[in-house]
Amino acid sequence: MSLIKSISGIRGTIGGKVNDNLTPLDVVKFASAFGTWLQNNKNKKDLTLIIGRDARISGQMVSSLVTATLQGLGINVIDLGLSTTPTVEIMVPELKADGGIILTASHNPKQWNALKLLNDKGEFISGENGAEVLALAESEDFNYAEVDDLGKYETRDDAFDIHIQQILDLPMVDVEAIKSKNFKVVLDAVNSTGGIAIPMLLDKLGCETVKLYCEPTGHFPHNPEPLKEHLGDICELVKKEGADLGVVVDPDVDRLALIDEKGEMFGEEYTLVAVADYLLKNKNGVAISNLSSSRALRDVAKTHNSEYFASAVGEVNVVTLMKEKNAVIGGEGNGGIIYPDLHYGRDSLVGIALFLTHLAKENKTVSELRAGYPSYFMGKKKIELTPEINVDDILTKMEKEYQNEEVSTVDGVKIDFENNWVHLRKSNTEPIIRIYTEAKSQEEADRLGDEMIAKINSLI
Repeated sequence: MSLIKSISGIRGTIGGKVNDNLTPLDVVKFASAFGTWLQNNKNKKDLTLIIGRDARISGQMVSSLVTATLQGLGINVIDLGLSTTPTVEIMVPELKADGGIILTASHNPKQWNALKLLNDKGEFISGENGAEVLALAESEDFNYAEVDDLGKYETRDDAFDIHIQQILDLPMVDVEAIKSKNFKVVLDAVNSTGGIAIPMLLDKLGCETVKLYCEPTGHFPHNPEPLKEHLGDICELVKKEGADLGVVVDPDVDRLALIDEKGEMFGEEYTLVAVADYLLKNKNGVAISNLSSSRALRDVAKTHNSEYFASAVGEVNVVTLMKEKNAVIGGEGNGGIIYPDLHYGRDSLVGIALFLTHLAKENKTVSELRAGYPSYFMGKKKIELTPEINVDDILTKMEKEYQNEEVSTVDGVKIDFENNWVHLRKSNTEPIIRIYTEAKSQEEADRLGDEMIAKINSLI
């Protein structure tokens, strides 16, 4: 299962056999399907798509294939080159394009790549639209352009400047307050494009940046998922440098993890909590996260007389609910900040600017800020899937097993106990069942996760 076709795009490992891995033929087929779908749904002749990529090793190859395929369909391409997911999302409406493709496998290891698909608002296409694209890919019903009608190609190198300026112009980003603090920030950008964009932002905010793994080579120096067990180097460097803050992003810069001045994890879940605390303090409203995110966001919203709602996991689902509830802030507990005043997409850069504003105005250290939030601990475990495992059957059995508790089946099965919760769901991006737990101590969260794994194994 190293080629995963989902409603949000296509993701796979480079090399191998067609339809088993992400081969050049798979890239061409899927780019053809998306381009054809756009042509079928737009009442205009000249279509333009924005593309951008993270720094992973296969990025240039995949980008060349996608670009040539779109031109072959008669679609114009504006290529941002090395970019970030939120930057591409911002540039689609900025350049009045008809859609976008981001070439990134996000936090997956270096052998993976993916095509993520955007509509003309620079937002991920809906599940319904994604299903239509998949059907087109299956049918291979493509009609390529004749020689006089091939798409044009151009590059842009000002996308980061535009993205950063839009952040600096936000009323809730107080540039002068941040500059007055002369923050020293250590950045781990896992040798991808955050190493280009984030120092540019920090410079504009008057921060001193200490760079760690900021060369965009695509050779990830550690597992690129920004979890505690992968971040020993930056935790040490923050202490050694006497820095105010450590910042960690994933390869496509849509997830933000923070390190306090003592070299301790702020907690991936608490990135969104802290930003929401700052925003809701200034404007009552609604906060949204997904079912796998911490209860701490709900608690903080309550202290500001604001409402909290949870969506199914997945950025598209969070954004849909945010629009429905007209949310002030939303995101996912994996460090994904969605600030609708900028755009409806997870964005580490705006997350950094809002967090630094909050830190400057509170006049506290990062550890003092963290101590002011409700303390929950999360466990994230998984079970590898094999072909004989029937996930739906297992989840149905688990729902029945815990029917006397508060159970949600909006997305997999979430069981809310009085003092903790567990969320079981099939991953959209890997062949695994994710088991997320949260409790008042790490030991309790881990114990609950192990208990659930044992229970599931007994049902297989």
